Amino acid sequence: MNDLLFGVDPAELSVPALVWAADEADRRRLRLRLVAAVPPVHDRLRYDALGHAAALRIRAESALQDARELVRRLHDTLTTTPELVDGAPATALLARAAGADLVVVGSRRLGRAAEVLSENSVVVPLAARAPCPVVVVRAPEHTEVHPPTLVVGVDGSEQSRQAVAFAVREANLREARLRAVWVWPRPVLAHEDTEAGLAERRHLLAESVAGWAERYPDTAVDQDVVRGHPVERLALAARESLALVVGRTGRGGYTGMRLGSTVHGLLRHADCPVVTVPSGATGDGGDP
Repeated sequence: MNDLLFGVDPAELSVPALVWAADEADRRRLRLRLVAAVPPVHDRLRYDALGHAAALRIRAESALQDARELVRRLHDTLTTTPELVDGAPATALLARAAGADLVVVGSRRLGRAAEVLSENSVVVPLAARAPCPVVVVRAPEHTEVHPPTLVVGVDGSEQSRQAVAFAVREANLREARLRAVWVWPRPVLAHEDTEAGLAERRHLLAESVAGWAERYPDTAVDQDVVRGHPVERLALAARESLALVVGRTGRGGYTGMRLGSTVHGLLRHADCPVVTVPSGATGDGGDP
């Protein structure tokens, strides 16, 4: 049985993220692997550090127990595996992500520098480096909106093709519509804003989603080309969606650069769960 990996934050269990993970594991018939990491203690004297580390471990064990109990109440037949590990949370989750179909975490809404540099930060390091799709859940998904819709950002790149592949399958799994959005930044010079340019991007968008209708005929795919800043327009388009799906390269050195400014901005500003899909993500084939 494949795993859906969920990062349990001992400091503050994210209930919306755990609910999302449990529901998704149930939909996909995956085992839910709950991982709580006890970070190392560096900034205290030895006698104080030992007591602090013991307190952190007790808190992590309690968070794991609370998470298992909530999942049991939501899906009593779902297989769960709790795991308490030592180490930085992002490092622990990355080490286990290779064997997972998905990784799901909550977000503490840290500042930009803390997201990248803090030893205990999880969202940016994990979303930038995990070999499988990563879902960041800041708030409950908008299940009350009908028809249910997922949004995927498209720009014609290999990353966005992988994102489309994931998004179409996810929309089919949820019996939802899919809205594919290509954001065309406003030009510096007015004369560059032409009907021919708009037509070209509509054509490229259509090419990006071509073939999926035949593979998943029950999933409606809407296509939109919109003008503006990618973060602002994608966040607006996904404001009432079940999730926003975007691609990322998964290569490079510095974590923030590897993730990309658009994806980084969406992780901070989107009001729905954000799914980052790496290039070469495993699945049932990238192209239709």
